[in-house]
Amino acid sequence: MIIKGAEPNRLTQHRKQAHSDYNNYAQKDELRAALVGEQKGLCCYCTGRIRAESAAMKIEHWQCQATYPQQQLVYGNLLGACLGGDGKSPAERHCDTRKGSRDLKWNPANIAHVIESRVRYLSNGAVESADAEFNIQINDVLGLNLSYLKSSRKAVLDSVLNWWRSTPNARQKVQQQIDHRTNAAEHQPFSPVAVWFLRQKLGGATA
Repeated sequence: MIIKGAEPNRLTQHRKQAHSDYNNYAQKDELRAALVGEQKGLCCYCTGRIRAESAAMKIEHWQCQATYPQQQLVYGNLLGACLGGDGKSPAERHCDTRKGSRDLKWNPANIAHVIESRVRYLSNGAVESADAEFNIQINDVLGLNLSYLKSSRKAVLDSVLNWWRSTPNARQKVQQQIDHRTNAAEHQPFSPVAVWFLRQKLGGATA
């Protein structure tokens, strides 16, 4: 889940101006830095690496500008997303690049949506949801089960599973591992997969 911080002051000021919109907002570099900081360097959807540069991320409107123009400068609607295969064939695109103007059921930055409870990860690196509508969106709208994303998540799962199996008294050290992975100023790419696995163990799962 993404914990939204305070919005940049100049975004607040811009929104108060007459005829203000996203296109004439000039401080996008400041906005990128704020989004990347609160997302600990991870894409809001696939949790791959993003950097606070126009060539290394996109500013995503969870509710798109075309359909929801009143949301275009609302900070809670703004997220940092990866480039998502921009410039590649439609079949290779993911995250915001694939989503376009389509809607999503759950917002990773809305605490009330408790996004962590909506997804689970399989041993092959696939991500899925028990919510049938959202599961379709994971695949069709966001493309989160493209082969390279699955393999990236599988590598993280394999690594944390190896830690679990090779560490004496691992169960007593799970919370320490979770804290280590969640408290860092910048998270490792796809680290939410490892945190999900560890929380399963904390809850008593034996797999």
